[in-house]
Amino acid sequence: YEGAASEGGRGPSIWDTYTHKFPGGKLSGGVNKGGIAFYNNVFNELLANGITPFVTLFHWDLPQTLEDEDDFRDFAELCFKEFGDRVKHWITLNEPFSFASGGYDGSFIGNLAPGRCSARDKCSQGNSATEPYIVAHHLLLCHAATVKLYKEKYQ
Repeated sequence: YEGAASEGGRGPSIWDTYTHKFPGGKLSGGVNKGGIAFYNNVFNELLANGITPFVTLFHWDLPQTLEDEDDFRDFAELCFKEFGDRVKHWITLNEPFSFASGGYDGSFIGNLAPGRCSARDKCSQGNSATEPYIVAHHLLLCHAATVKLYKEKYQ
């Protein structure tokens, strides 16, 4: 684990924002109430100081467990349910073009995770002709499912 990643009920991740809420990687694995309390305190303090919270659900910090299970919708629903009374501005995905192109094309400035591309001098595996488009397609599906959920249940 990196730093204090295993403290406070977190699960393994290079970032702790997601695993702070879902240490088991998905909703069925349990919710870390301490993580929820942490973000409740953050939002309460922001609002108490006149700061409107804008929340980005995915900022390149998705744990592998969630990617494997395709459960981003569960994560979004938990956030809407737990924080939606105070958070009214949600961003589904941070820089989707950079994520899709930089991680799966290799022509991007610096190779981004997961470092897949056709240029074997830059990447050990991947296909730059198809993978960036497949990733972008799935990012759009993820965004659409999240927006649909929000509009139908929380707006």
